Amino acid sequence: MAIENPSRAELGTILNKAKRIAVVGLSNNPERTSYQVSAVMQKAGYEIIPVNPTIDEVLGVKAVAALKDIEGHVDIVNVFRRSEQLFDVAKEFDEIDADVFWAQLGLANEAAYEFLKEKGYTVVMDRCIKVEHSLTR
Repeated sequence: MAIENPSRAELGTILNKAKRIAVVGLSNNPERTSYQVSAVMQKAGYEIIPVNPTIDEVLGVKAVAALKDIEGHVDIVNVFRRSEQLFDVAKEFDEIDADVFWAQLGLANEAAYEFLKEKGYTVVMDRCIKVEHSLTR
């Protein structure tokens, strides 16, 4: 099965509806892409939840060690982990009540994609959430 992302219009709808974004692999280093992208999304009004067991906080928000540690509903899980780690993150994603699994630009994993699509989830891979946000505004 080939990876098929939602259309740009559908991505716009997803981003317009979303309020809370859990960012898996969010770094507290301002030089890292995950930090820069999350900072822009936070400034755009989204609640950013850092998911990284190796840091205490980033962007003024206390980090959680795992997705299951997040209280309340998550709209988008934005993933900054290597492609080969996406399946493990997908399994963790399936255990929480989140709507959209979003793997950042350059990241894709067919097994993770198929696993999530078979369960009926919306899946985005190899797309930058910041770029899509700017294009759909």
